[in-house]
Amino acid sequence: MKPKVSFSMTGYFDKGKKMQREHFLAEMEQVVPWARLYAVIEPHYPKGSPKGGRPPLPLARMFQIYCLQQWYNLSDPGAEEALYDSLTMRRFAGVSTDADVIPDETSILNFRRLLEKQQLTEQLFIEINAHLAERGLIVGKGTIVDATIIDAPVSTKNAKQQRDPQMHQTARASSGISA
Repeated sequence: MKPKVSFSMTGYFDKGKKMQREHFLAEMEQVVPWARLYAVIEPHYPKGSPKGGRPPLPLARMFQIYCLQQWYNLSDPGAEEALYDSLTMRRFAGVSTDADVIPDETSILNFRRLLEKQQLTEQLFIEINAHLAERGLIVGKGTIVDATIIDAPVSTKNAKQQRDPQMHQTARASSGISA
């Protein structure tokens, strides 16, 4: 028997216009190499219920929630709340019927810790860069430049009353931070 779609999931309250979040998440659905990223996590993801507890939620749901956390800067409790609050985020995470479970903040925390403990975030980053490189896109490093203009004395002369070549009315200062 096919699970019933809940009334809240039907889009009954359709606003007639796609919001920015809907556009962004629809694009991410298309461009992120999901299967490739799931393959990195799957060997480390629990297969059955630990000690007879509840079975683990689908890997795809947990990873997509993790992505939502990264994209929207959500804490674990914030991610749980956002899923309850946003139909768009529920759809993206694969929660579309009454039978689909929205993970609690502890489950979200445990998934995030799994990624960190197994150092999977670095591997995921490598896979994403490889995916982009295969499509001719280059991800590189750069330097952040602080172009803040500060108040300085009007004079550009040094103590010997000669023009100091390092002094200008405005100058760019590099912070030395690499991205």
